[in-house]
Amino acid sequence: MTDQGFRLSLGEWAGQAGARLALALLWLLHLLPLPLLAALGRALGRVLFALAHARRRIGERNVQRCLPAWDAARQQALVREHFEYLGRSLLERGVLWWASPERLRRLITIEGDVGLADRTEGRFMWLVPHFLALETAGVATQLFQQRQVTAFYQQQSNRVFDDAIRQGRLRFGRGTVHTRHDNALKLLRDVRQGAAFLNLPDMDFGLKDSAFVDFFGVPAATLLAPARMARSMHMTVQPVVALMRPDGRGYVVQFLPPWEDWPGTDEDEAATRRLNAWIEQQVMAHPAQYLWVHKRFKTRPPGEPSLYA
Repeated sequence: MTDQGFRLSLGEWAGQAGARLALALLWLLHLLPLPLLAALGRALGRVLFALAHARRRIGERNVQRCLPAWDAARQQALVREHFEYLGRSLLERGVLWWASPERLRRLITIEGDVGLADRTEGRFMWLVPHFLALETAGVATQLFQQRQVTAFYQQQSNRVFDDAIRQGRLRFGRGTVHTRHDNALKLLRDVRQGAAFLNLPDMDFGLKDSAFVDFFGVPAATLLAPARMARSMHMTVQPVVALMRPDGRGYVVQFLPPWEDWPGTDEDEAATRRLNAWIEQQVMAHPAQYLWVHKRFKTRPPGEPSLYA
């Protein structure tokens, strides 16, 4: 083995060992009462706000562009509160991955029609924006209704973390997950075989199959696939919002009324603009819980500079 190969193998081993240690800590923490774990998560978030400079700058930049009417002090207070929720989301992940189904049913409050997918014979899509309790929505679709679930997920470079995510999301035996590098035909096959598609429509995946659609007045590379898929496959579309309780005593997953007229006769970009407008409304209702530390505006229109330089 060359020196470079040895260093790469050693680095991979160290990364996997560190991941196993982190997962062991998460497993131990999930045994705590949730209010205590939430308090620890808020403390972790305050530490991350102080130390994670790059992520904090991304959050600050997003808030500045999306909420320009807010003064600087209010914007900064929002980012601080967001990091407290972010810390909670990291530590509480173990609860969602390893807590018993009975405990999860006690912690998750369902609002709205969670059984709509069960009663719908045709193809079905949930639209779930990136709030920090997003993982809870996936749990709810498997614990509180019976239809099979299929989804994309972001594959992790660390194999140990990637295995933990897959196992945590698939542990109830009623779903499949695919990376975005997989052939999309696999997910389409799941949908045709009756699985409901848990779709996350608000991330920047570049220009492929996307268009620049305003999000809080800022052009954002936004996938057109949700509108195209819903139209071509005649899907019933139900929006879902997953939230953490501010008091740290559980989660609320809102299964909202289905969209009867979406995408309707709109062109794909117009339908996607309506989708983004709905997400904006949800963000304004719970601004600290939206995923501000994602580079939502990473891809820029030709000639425009980076927002995160």
